[in-house]
Order: sequence, then C-alpha cells, then structure tokens
Amino acid sequence: MQTLSNPATVQDPWSITDTTIPRRKTRPVAVGNVILGGGHPVVVQSMINEDTLDIDGSVAGIRRLHEIGCEIVRVTVPSMAHAKALAEIKQKLIATYQVVPLVADVHHNGSKIALEVAKHVDKVRINPGLYVFEKPKADRTEYSPEEFAEIGDTIRETLEPLVVSLREQNKAMRIGVNHGSLAERMLFTYGDTPEGMVESALEFIRICESLNFHNLVISMKASRVPVMLAAYRLLAKRMDEFNMDYPIHLGVTEAGDGEYGRIKSTAGIATLLAEGIGDTLRVSLTEAPEKEIPVCYSILQALGLRKTMVEYVACPSCGRTLFNLEEVLHQVRNATNHLTGLDIAVMGCIVNGPGEMADADYGYVGKQPGFISLYRGRDEVKKVPEDRGVAELIDLIKSDGRWVEPEPSPT
Repeated sequence: MQTLSNPATVQDPWSITDTTIPRRKTRPVAVGNVILGGGHPVVVQSMINEDTLDIDGSVAGIRRLHEIGCEIVRVTVPSMAHAKALAEIKQKLIATYQVVPLVADVHHNGSKIALEVAKHVDKVRINPGLYVFEKPKADRTEYSPEEFAEIGDTIRETLEPLVVSLREQNKAMRIGVNHGSLAERMLFTYGDTPEGMVESALEFIRICESLNFHNLVISMKASRVPVMLAAYRLLAKRMDEFNMDYPIHLGVTEAGDGEYGRIKSTAGIATLLAEGIGDTLRVSLTEAPEKEIPVCYSILQALGLRKTMVEYVACPSCGRTLFNLEEVLHQVRNATNHLTGLDIAVMGCIVNGPGEMADADYGYVGKQPGFISLYRGRDEVKKVPEDRGVAELIDLIKSDGRWVEPEPSPT
C-alpha cells in the first residue's frame, strides 16, 4: 500500500494563507489496526460482493480490495452460518496474506448473529431500523409514548449483549441508519425525514453510552443527495449539542454506476468533507468494488485530505497552445502516475503557465514552437526540444531524488 499523508488542520477556516479544510473534532475509534477520527486521515472503505460462505472467494475479494488501498473491508452476514464462516476467513487471510480490518454487516433480527460475528471481526455494523423487528399494524395511526418506550426497552435488552461483547473485546460498532429502512415508529413519529434518521441513531447511541461503550461510528446514508446532506448535517449538529464526538462514516447509498454514480457520490461525500464532516467513506457503485477505491482517493486528493497520487495541473487549451496538450498530458501522466505526492503542471503557453502552476513541484510549459521549458517550482530550469520533453522531465525529477521506478507489470 502507498504511504499516505494528512495535512495539519488550521483554526481559521477563512484564512487566505492556508486553505486546509478544518475537520470536525472526533474521538479516535480503532477498527483493527486502523484508526477512525481523532485527527487521523480520512479512511477508505468498501465491501466485497462475494457470498461470505465462499471462504476462498471472500479471502480473494478482501485481498484484492486491500492491495489497492481499501483500508477497511466489509462483508455481509445474513445468517449464523455466514457469521461462523468469518472465523475461517480471518484465519485464512492471516495465513495467506496479512491482517485486514474487517466489518460485519448485520441487518434483520441480527442479535444472535451479531454476537457470534463479533468474535471474528473488528467492527459490527447494525441498522437501527432493522435490528429489532417491529410488526406493523395496518390500522395504526400513531405510536403512544408508552408503546414507543416499550419498544425502546426491547431494543436495549436486545442490543446490550452485543454492546457488552464489543466493549469487553475493545472492538467497534457502526450505527448505520438508512433512509430507506427507518423503523415504523420513527416514521410515525418523525416522518420520512432526516430528523427521523438522526433520532434513530441517537436512541442507539444513548443505549451504548449508558453501558459505557463509546467505540462508535455513525452513518446516515440515503440514495438522494439532498436527504443525505441534510441528515449528516443534522447529525453533526445534534451530536455537538450533546457533546457526542463519534466519528462519522459518509456515503450515498445505491448511487448507481458509471459517470453519474461517481458524480452523485462525489456531490454528497465531497460537500460534507469540505464542511469538515466525515472520518471515513465508501463510494457505493453498482460495479466491481475495486472500482470504488480510485473514486474515494480522488475525492480525498481533490480536497487536500489525502495525497496518494500525482496531482496534475493542466490548462484547458486555447489558440495560444504550442503543442498537443491532451496528448502531452497523457504522455506525462503515463510516465509519472506511479509516483506519490507530487504536483506536476502541463501548460500550453507562457501567458498563464507560470502563474497558474505556481504551486506545482514541476512544470512542463510550451514557451516557443518546438521547445518545452521545464520548471522546478517557480524557477525555469531548462529549455529542451519538444520531443525530449517527457524524458527530460523524468531526468529532472530523478536529479531531485524524487523518482521511484514503477513496479513491473504482472506477467
């Protein structure tokens, strides 16, 4: 895995000299050997789509994700057999690969399943709307305070053994609310609203706190970005009011696939990260889970929250451009995209080039027909023939000791 950096936060979000995003302060929560919150880098997650009963397939899926930068991997646990399979999956990972932080996804009536799987994973995700089944009544018009409290007592009774188990093992829980699966009494009391989502989470948080368990991560997922944004903002506001400093897991659930799925996820996740909300994220695409990881890191890199790849600065091209900008950017990217932590600018002319690329580590600028000017920061280093531009850029990076050879392609 690549070495990742995390910029220091600043106190003044409106500073014109430091534009680093100030993050909401949260407590650190360990998920295996990865820490969420507490000022640590925003963590990338995904979920395998293999059946957890397929031991070899699950191990391979977890490993594929982890090798490309997924720091926490989630698996689905719909039955007791699936829960017990996690023991073998974990041992096989250790024997054939390495320790990977694992999260188990537990939904319908999952108390017994959750207790079993808590022995084998680092975090258990529960859905408050489904953890305790509330049998709907066709003629119901409201929930009385007594009925509401009675179900709350049942939830506490059902949740307590899991909380105690996780507390004693120093493991974590994600209270993962979904807009599409709110409990019936929350729908009757608050409507199908962000408020209902937040109150659902707060009910479970308070039960955990009453049992002296604080290794919590909270999420408010929805498939509609405006609902997702409203729910997370309200969650952060309410938690601040109650002095709750739990890390927040971001995601737009069921975002779809392709370009729109990526844009939709980015619209929700990046907006909240830019406001300082969020300690871990998953981009949920209807594609192979490996496709989610580059989107996650691109979001974080664009916001300056993680530096995991080269940042390319390139002008949009115009009549002043002195070379085929799109082709040259492609050549520069192919030659350098295995590097980490550099900013490289490719600018078509001298008019705006040096100014627009002032923050870049290296610049590749068309200064006169047939020649390329190479920059280190703001300083022009040399002018070279256009057909030698990319090779000379690589030599410049090498001379500064910032070059590493790309890993050989697998045969």
